[in-house]
Amino acid sequence: MTLLEVVKRAAGFLETHGSGSPRLDAELLLAHALGLRRLDLYLQFERPMAESELGPYRDLIARRGKGEPVAYLTGHKEFMKLDFKVTSAVLLPNPDTEVLVQRAVEWARARGGPLRIADVGTGSGCIALSLAHYLPQSTVVATDIDPAALAVAEDNAARLGLEDRVQFCRQDLIGPGAAEFDLICANLPYVADGVALVAEVTAQPASALRGGPIGHEVTARLLEQCPALLRQGGVVLCEIDPPLVAHLAPAPGFAGWRVHRDLGGHDRVLECWM
Repeated sequence: MTLLEVVKRAAGFLETHGSGSPRLDAELLLAHALGLRRLDLYLQFERPMAESELGPYRDLIARRGKGEPVAYLTGHKEFMKLDFKVTSAVLLPNPDTEVLVQRAVEWARARGGPLRIADVGTGSGCIALSLAHYLPQSTVVATDIDPAALAVAEDNAARLGLEDRVQFCRQDLIGPGAAEFDLICANLPYVADGVALVAEVTAQPASALRGGPIGHEVTARLLEQCPALLRQGGVVLCEIDPPLVAHLAPAPGFAGWRVHRDLGGHDRVLECWM
């Protein structure tokens, strides 16, 4: 079979096994299995696929059919136009989280000057490293309680050449101290315990997903800490589940708040300022 015929068969299989983007998944996994860029794959669609190439690809397709995310299978995920290494130790970077980063960059550029930023619950480091990349005058402190996640984030920092601008700390939320941050960002667990999730989501670490009986508990703890950690005029941005807005806002200790919508039009990022 040609590469194109193999892709069509794989896409048909994935479509019957719950993939929301079967053709894209099939192409991304084939490009990964062959060590090609997806663009190069198109240029070789008419060539026959060797039997030695089929085995590894069949394995990837079978794993995807069981709900394993494509990014875990390829080991990479794009976020804010940057390439991040990902493993099963970290939550996969989500396009909706780019709304938080874009707002953070917009606010920071309007504020001006070198800023001190915290990313709480950094996971893969996608928020912290994106902010360091797009705000070159700023320094970032990134925290996570999971050493395996921090190892992935530190690897990404080295790969992106940002290890000198991002400090990684293993701790729960963020340590106590005098007001020292201009901006605090967080994508903390916010799925309520017991809520059913699709296989692609449950494949990700539960500690990065489940936020407690209601879902907002971890984020609420952070918001309680933030007024003492932010400089005057500082801002905190938290990714949230839309139904949790009523539980989290208005947060005490802040001068005001607003909510930003994600790509689907849902309330997704809570912004509170001093």
